[in-house]
Amino acid sequence: MILKATNVSIRYGAHCALDGFSLGFSPAEIVALIGPNGSGKSTALHALAGLTRPEVGEVVLDGREMRQWKRRNLAKRLSFLPQAPYAPDDMSVEQLVRQGRFAHLGPFQGFRSEDRMAVQWALESTGLEELADRGLKELSGGERQRAWIAAALAQESGILILDEPTSFLDIGHQVEILELISRLSRERGVTVVIAIHDLNHAMAIADRIALLSAGRLVFEGSPAALSTTGLLETTFNVKGKFIRSDAADAPYLQIRVQR
Repeated sequence: MILKATNVSIRYGAHCALDGFSLGFSPAEIVALIGPNGSGKSTALHALAGLTRPEVGEVVLDGREMRQWKRRNLAKRLSFLPQAPYAPDDMSVEQLVRQGRFAHLGPFQGFRSEDRMAVQWALESTGLEELADRGLKELSGGERQRAWIAAALAQESGILILDEPTSFLDIGHQVEILELISRLSRERGVTVVIAIHDLNHAMAIADRIALLSAGRLVFEGSPAALSTTGLLETTFNVKGKFIRSDAADAPYLQIRVQR
């Protein structure tokens, strides 16, 4: 395991946001964190990214406890995209994406050819080449979200942690981003940890799924294994059934709606 959380517990005042969370991650795999609102997904991602220190337990990256990592070295190894990132409205798309390269630059060092290539690749991968000079305030919500994803990609880290990266995208761009994430894992060996609301997107993209409920990990395993447990139906309080077809690699949850 290149990244591992062991018995991590985090409280905010009297509220236990994460309780005894243990989960490891291997190279070139995609792990989806799912669960209802308030289940602890974002807190788990913050702990895994080294942004929130556990009260109990530890997070270890490449054999070193997270608190031992310097921020610049950590940024070379791990990219984190929060749910609501911020940048000045007058910043251009390309300027934002260039931010992803700063961890690779030494003091007073300018952009090198490899930095420019990484930025160009990130813009192309997210379909933003023609918007590179556009200010962030001129973008739609979906375009702005893709710009942030491009900045994370430009960082070229081996681990990509994403908190609801498709939330503000239309269905076409959601599929594009999910396909991009899958391609990064398959072709570049990137480990992806993604919190995602859409259960079927999680089932389709993930090698493993971690299901959280009230701050506790209640399931960890393959999408196929999860589909046989009944946990999705009870955790999310929905009525449905899993459908399998030759056209789909993963089971698909069909929700029944009362009419």
